[in-house]
Order: sequence, then structure tokens, then C-alpha cells
Amino acid sequence: MHRAGKMVVKRFFREISRAPVIFSSLAKLLIFGRSFSLLSSQKDPALELSLTRSRRWIVNNQIKNIILRYPNQVVPIWFLQKKFKTLDLQGKALNWVKKYPCCFEVYLENGDYYCRLTKQMMSLVDEEESVQDEQEPVIVERLAKLLLMSSNRKLNVLKLNELKRNFGFPDDFLVRILPRYPDMFRLVNYSGRQCSMEIELVSWNPALAVSVIETLAKERKNEPSFTCSLPLSWTRTWAKFHEFNATPYISPYNMNVRDFMEGSHEMEKRAVGLVHELLSLTLWKKASIMKLAHFRREFKLPEKLNVILLKHPGIFYVSNKYQSHTVLLREEYNGSELMNKDPLVIAKEKFIDLMQEGLHEFNRRQHAVYLEKKKNKDMESSNRGSRGTAKVSEQDDPIGKQGALYDPKERERFYKDLFEDDETPP
Repeated sequence: MHRAGKMVVKRFFREISRAPVIFSSLAKLLIFGRSFSLLSSQKDPALELSLTRSRRWIVNNQIKNIILRYPNQVVPIWFLQKKFKTLDLQGKALNWVKKYPCCFEVYLENGDYYCRLTKQMMSLVDEEESVQDEQEPVIVERLAKLLLMSSNRKLNVLKLNELKRNFGFPDDFLVRILPRYPDMFRLVNYSGRQCSMEIELVSWNPALAVSVIETLAKERKNEPSFTCSLPLSWTRTWAKFHEFNATPYISPYNMNVRDFMEGSHEMEKRAVGLVHELLSLTLWKKASIMKLAHFRREFKLPEKLNVILLKHPGIFYVSNKYQSHTVLLREEYNGSELMNKDPLVIAKEKFIDLMQEGLHEFNRRQHAVYLEKKKNKDMESSNRGSRGTAKVSEQDDPIGKQGALYDPKERERFYKDLFEDDETPP
């Protein structure tokens, strides 16, 4: 039995054992059925690493936006602490921002801590704004393609707002972009309720109704088809992929969805093609499955979208890291690195580099403080005439073992622990 199969069996018995005794066998099976639909793909360490890096960036990017929106762009730490739950973080906000001294400047005033962006960080904010202005034609085309895939050429503003950063849309895209293109977009609200406001596509452009797969096929002068990004040793998965890929490709811009029956092969083929196109339009070629599922009605997606995605591990990678199911487009990654980077991604990655620089600075300071405390304790012990090396308390010793810092393996573990997110959800 494959490792993944064994894991499913173990999960089955674990879920059954957790169910109350009074539950019937059918109820227990229903519990397992619900949990099974949330399983992830077989772990890929490289892709998991890319999610870890982006997780830190997402959190710090949200903190950056909170600071930029606050009066005078200076935010009290107590206010950030209140926002920590919405960022899915635990622990102290002060400790978090102090880990990134190159990004966030923390100072004490009248007994309260405050946080603002550093000069380096403000420079990157200005650069990103400039790139976003240059990329406006691409952003407009991206929005038009999303509307072209929608069944009625309309998308709810509140739903789209949840994914705007995935697609590289500016926070104020409704007032910055839409008024400049009245021949393409308009805001409508047929029900009169605020939550029902929608963006509607005014005109159909056939040149935009072409998917990434169709464009690539035209360049290569062959029939449009999917790509499997798995090792050839996955023989059974490859066999299933070839069987799935043998039938004609269905464009996500094909509006004849009513001709396809729910649960049919054609409906599955169309759903896979549509998610592939949606992910291709995102900056990092990934998205939250839950947020994609919010558009089930607009894009005519299947009810259990994650089940469909898990059936195609050669095309998609599904991760449940941080208890949030994310789908990545495998073909766009080489190991943990995104291959074809959007100019906005390149600009945003400078923020990641600055974060990393700040972490190195934070670790260097922590190490210097540890050595100073150890030196003082050794001197104190020597003055008392004690023999041997003084013991360092766990509170003073970030490694937790006397002299372990000088052991290469322990030193590697020490820095690995410091680089890990100690405030991510359990």
C-alpha cells in the first residue's frame, strides 16, 4: 500500500475513534467523508517551503498596510496586538515586529510602544506603487479575463476584494482603474443592497478569451493540453493523467456549461481548466481554495472543488499548511522558486529580502546579548573562586544547552529555530 493510502486509512480510524459512542456507523462515516474532502496532496518539501516564505510576507505585508492606513503612518503596538487575531497569529505583536528591524521601526514614547515603517521600507512602498502604475494595462486585461470566465459577465465586488492582492489589483482599484475604462467596465447594483454591488463587463473582446494553455499550444503548433509536473516514477498517476489528457481540452471561456452534466467528465475537465486559468492569472500562481469556492456560482465550479483538485496531483499541489487549504500550479514552480515572475512579484520580493536581512540582524543581536550574559556569568563565577564553567539558565541561553552554540549542529538548529515563525497558529 502506498504511503498516501496508509495515511488515509490511519485518518479513517482516527476520525472514527473520535466520534461519540452514541453516533451510528453512518454518522461516523459522514464525519470521515467531510474530513477526507479536506485532505492535502502528498507533501512536497520544496512547495511547502515556498508557502512558509510567503506566509511571513503575507503577515508583514498586512502589517505594512495597517501602518500605511493609520494616522501619520505610526501605529501603537496595542492596536497591532488587537489585529493579531485577524492575522491568525498568537503571541506578542511587539516581539513579532522586533524580529524585522529593517522593515519596522519600534520606539517608546510616554510609556507606550509605537511602530512605523523604516526609510528602506518606505522606499520599497514607493517602488511598488510605481510598478503597479506601469502594470495597469496588464491589470485591466486580468480583470477583463476574470469577467469573461464568469457565467453572466459580472463579479461581486466584496468577493473579488478578497482575492484582489492575489491578482495584483491595487487596494483602490474600484476608484483608480474602473473610471478610466468606461468602455470595458461598469459598477452595477440591481438589488440596491450594498453587498450586491458588482463589476460588469461592458464589451466582449474575443482576443482576451484565450487561455494560457491555448496560447502555448498555438506557439507550439499542437493541440491544447495540460502539463504533468511529477517524476516519471509516479507511474499510476501518470497513467491517470494521460487518460484525462486524452480527451479534448475545454476552454474556461466556453460558456456552454449548461450542456455538461454535474459530475461528468466534461464538467471536471472544464473545472480543471478554469482553475488552471485562474491560478495562471494570479501573481504567485496560487490561491486559497476557500476563497476560490466563493465564486462557485459565478464560475460554475463543482461543490467539492478540493476533491477535484486532489484528483489531479500532476497539475495542482494542495497544501493544508497553517490550517488553510491552498492550491498551487505545479508547472509554474521549480523546486520552491516561482519561475516566471511578474514585475509586481519582483518588486514585492525586495520586501522579502529586506525581511530576511532584518532577521539576520535580529539573530546577530540576540547572539551578541547571549554571549555578553554568558561572559558576565563566567566572570562572576571566576570572582567567587568557583571551578569550571558557570551554568547558564534557560532564560539567558537561547539555545538551552551550555556551550551548544559552538557545536555546528546545535548552531544550525539554533538559527533554524530563530528563523521559524514562533507565532504561527498551532
